[in-house]
Amino acid sequence: MSTIGRCFTDVRRAVPEGVQLVAVSKFHPVEHLLDAYAAGCRVMGESRVQELCAKREQLPQDIEWHFIGHLQPNKVKYIAPFVSLIHAVDTPKLLAEISRRALACARCVPCLLQVHVAREETKFGFTPDELRQFLDEGAWRQMEGARIDGLMCMASNTDDMAQVEAEFTQVRTLFDELRARHFADASHFRLRSYGMSHDWPVAVRCGSNMVRIGTAIFGQRA
Repeated sequence: MSTIGRCFTDVRRAVPEGVQLVAVSKFHPVEHLLDAYAAGCRVMGESRVQELCAKREQLPQDIEWHFIGHLQPNKVKYIAPFVSLIHAVDTPKLLAEISRRALACARCVPCLLQVHVAREETKFGFTPDELRQFLDEGAWRQMEGARIDGLMCMASNTDDMAQVEAEFTQVRTLFDELRARHFADASHFRLRSYGMSHDWPVAVRCGSNMVRIGTAIFGQRA
């Protein structure tokens, strides 16, 4: 087994049962992805549309592709026919475009709404109050091609794990609030995507059931 294959196996064993592991393969060559695939990896996350589409053409067709980066509305059309989950829906306009493009493909694309709780202005997403307002207004209910399956966030880039834990806890509390308020009868609203290589154990303690891990599997990106 390759080094990457061993790393994937180690991470998969460490991640608790019931938590979905997304191998963040962005910026890594196809050969590295094939090493992870050989070890059993079937869910991979990419953050650039062109790179995702190119890799999909070169890799086995049973891989479940997640789009995890900032997505521009004009790029949705390229991934709408096949993407399994879009993690970072950060505006009403983007959700509407996903719905439109998915319906054109006779699909309903699962999506996560990105919450901005980090202390960094460079990160995207709805603030908690913006998200409450968006869901209260209800226009999303007519976007039949985009199904809201949960929330996604990125914590602040800091070594202060107490701060990271506070941010993840805030998102878990918001998730519970929104589920009770808008999704009580929607079993699909269950995903909490937060936690990466350096902070996923904290994320899992704070209720994450989907972690996005790249460096711990593939090493540093080129």
